[in-house]
Amino acid sequence: MNLPPLNANTIWAILNEELSDETVNHLVAYYLGYRYDSEKQTWDNQHVAEDWRKDYPDPPDFIENRPPTVKLTRSIPPENKQLLKEKLGFKGYKIGEFGPRQTRRATAANWLLSFLQTHSG
Repeated sequence: MNLPPLNANTIWAILNEELSDETVNHLVAYYLGYRYDSEKQTWDNQHVAEDWRKDYPDPPDFIENRPPTVKLTRSIPPENKQLLKEKLGFKGYKIGEFGPRQTRRATAANWLLSFLQTHSG
């Protein structure tokens, strides 16, 4: 799968549901260190942090399942918890227009933005 570049446009595409859940999951998995070996048709997790590798030998579905999303949230440094609002001006979803899926997509977007902030320049 060709992943979109990790930048503000991609983060907005996640929030605006312009990227599929599968693409969002692959983005998070990629930046956690998971790599898919298409020859073996298996996931390589040798570059994944030990705590993630222990809990999730293969990347989880962050959009469908709450526990890995909670783990993502907890791994965001406190100073980066509000990046969606601070860096992108994201005001959140309107009441009645969101559910667990949108909340998990926002968590994935925030985690990716935090990764970008932590690993850029």
